[in-house]
Amino acid sequence: MLHLIWVLIIGAVIGVIGSLIVGRDMPGGWIGNIIGGLLGAWLGSSLLGSWGPQAAGMAIFPAIIGAMVVVFVVSLVIGSSRRKA
Repeated sequence: MLHLIWVLIIGAVIGVIGSLIVGRDMPGGWIGNIIGGLLGAWLGSSLLGSWGPQAAGMAIFPAIIGAMVVVFVVSLVIGSSRRKA
């Protein structure tokens, strides 16, 4: 149970970092960030392998790169506006 909570927390952090780097909001708030982070981790490790530091079974750098791609694509498809500064 604790591993699942840890994976969700790391997924949310990766999703938030991906959103901040891309400069677009992930639709769905925290749930969207968790899903974006987990999908980004899967996509990043599938495309780039698992190099660099790991947390909760996810390679951090490929996960962030994957999350950036996921956030960008989802924000284009759903039409989320740019982040207001």
